[in-house]
Amino acid sequence: MQRTDAERPKGRIDKRQAILGAAFEVFAEDGYHRASVDSIALAAGVAKHTIYNHFGDKETLLRAVVADLAEQALVRNLAAVELLDRGEDLTETLTVTGLRLAECYCDERTVALRRILHAQLPAMPDLLDLIRDTATDRVTDALAARLARLALAGRLDVHGDPAIAAEHFGALLTAPLEARTRMGTGAISKSELRQVTRNAVATFLRAFGPSA
Repeated sequence: MQRTDAERPKGRIDKRQAILGAAFEVFAEDGYHRASVDSIALAAGVAKHTIYNHFGDKETLLRAVVADLAEQALVRNLAAVELLDRGEDLTETLTVTGLRLAECYCDERTVALRRILHAQLPAMPDLLDLIRDTATDRVTDALAARLARLALAGRLDVHGDPAIAAEHFGALLTAPLEARTRMGTGAISKSELRQVTRNAVATFLRAFGPSA
């Protein structure tokens, strides 16, 4: 019988995480095609055969790296969405949540992951499904649930579909951020992050604010 992570020896779990962390750094630095299992093994401080024992091949390792980073991003983004449960001022609450989501989107590791994805999606289109299933769709669903509650309280008008409202809120944040960072190749200041967030919230409320 296959053992679960909780049942595996701790050393094995730690070694797996060391490999995932090292692989991400090497993929981000060298690109997937130039990255070698030898360099990943060296960065992780493990033998080359240990990587093959854990993941089988480099392609499977990349998928595991993407899944691991998506799970980390999920935790941060859900924590941001949960902030909508607090505060009485809707504009302020949306701004705080939006700013946290924007910070997650512009996080150095998240940006590096997007660069890896952009390069590999033509050859491995299932990576996008992996990201959506692991993180993106779950964050959108969580955001939609909070917006639905606000609509029931009369604080928003989501026109009967909170999922669409959630998608719009996300797009109002990420589209300007992608443009201002030149698709993740440039930095963005904290003041720009705040400006993008304020603009997104203002536009969102014009579209989904409570009906007069």
